[in-house]
Amino acid sequence: MFIISEAETAAVLAAYQRAGEWAAVVELRRLFTGIQDNASALRAVRAIVSRAAALEQ
Repeated sequence: MFIISEAETAAVLAAYQRAGEWAAVVELRRLFTGIQDNASALRAVRAIVSRAAALEQ
């Protein structure tokens, strides 16, 4: 588990919108070097994207 700032969230969402899930995974792992594998990062990206979508409604 980790805490993500608004700026980090924005960077992950921008990568997601620009190039999809895997680009967002790369961005997340760049920001949080402690994430050990892509599967964990992908789950986190999906949670970030779904939370952002829920907040927009």
